[in-house]
Amino acid sequence: MSAVIAVVVGLVVLMSTREPTLSLIFFGVSFVVVVVVMAMLQLTSTTDQDDNDMLGGHNTPGRGDDDGFH
Repeated sequence: MSAVIAVVVGLVVLMSTREPTLSLIFFGVSFVVVVVVMAMLQLTSTTDQDDNDMLGGHNTPGRGDDDGFH
């Protein structure tokens, strides 16, 4: 996905400025920026179940154990 966006940005810059060097620079920068943004969005979209799986799959304390503890 980031490569497709980077190619589009690179082509737009190439068609508007007619400078291949500038187009390659914008291609590289846009590729890196999109990869970093997508990684940050992936980090923020975790759920409680994902957190439990990373911690060994234990149940969340106070849920479903019916021990009366709140």
